[in-house]
Amino acid sequence: MSQALEGPAIDVLIPAIEKDLATLPHVVDAVRKHVKHPIRSVMIVAPRKPRILDFCRRKDCTFIDENTVLPLAKKDIHYRSRTWERSGWLFQQLLKLGGDKLCTADYFLVIDADTVLIAPHRFRLNGKTVFYCRNWSQPEYFVTYRKLMGKKAVRPSSFVTHYMLFERSRLARMKREIESRHGVPWHSAILRSINRSRQFGFSEFETYGNYLYAKDPGGMVLKKARNKSLNMSGSQLSAATAAKYARSYRSLSFHKRKGYTRKPK
Repeated sequence: MSQALEGPAIDVLIPAIEKDLATLPHVVDAVRKHVKHPIRSVMIVAPRKPRILDFCRRKDCTFIDENTVLPLAKKDIHYRSRTWERSGWLFQQLLKLGGDKLCTADYFLVIDADTVLIAPHRFRLNGKTVFYCRNWSQPEYFVTYRKLMGKKAVRPSSFVTHYMLFERSRLARMKREIESRHGVPWHSAILRSINRSRQFGFSEFETYGNYLYAKDPGGMVLKKARNKSLNMSGSQLSAATAAKYARSYRSLSFHKRKGYTRKPK
């Protein structure tokens, strides 16, 4: 028997590009099935491409042109080396942090376009926000956090688990604090704080999670993420496979790491 919807109504925000279209239908369907909150709108933040627009029409999602969210575009990021390219990876993180301007609900769920929920999720319990965590992270995330926030991350565990519920007012407050401290727009402060010689220079989830934990640890419920990465296409996911993994995991991710590799010229 499925769990009833309860708690605050939320928006859902999913940054995506065309290569995500194999997995994206499963992502959206799983959110609507497994997120036990009323959902106002599922927003796809993406390039204005015919296939993406068609997907949004078919799946009743709201399309948002990624170039209208921030005063910069992916081409302005320049986060790469001779062997790797992370400009798009960083751009989609900034798009997520711009979600407080896109969403109208007090809370919005961000989920990566390659991650499929396979078990029920409730993100608000007894007035607290549920955060799904893992045991390891990239050290560079915390170097950048310290530069941004002026203090060391408390780091109870890692908040990098491919989806997170943001509270619009608290996200806006975090960005105002960053702007006040650095004297530039929040996205400029992030870009300036990253060591561009390192591949993993920033995490939106690690930054917001640690910011909240430093302010109000009692307002958070930390649960194990139990995420499983699979080396296959999300389009190959069957109901039987999802049910099998759901005995041990809450979500599945279909990462395509090759997209971050550059061929030497």
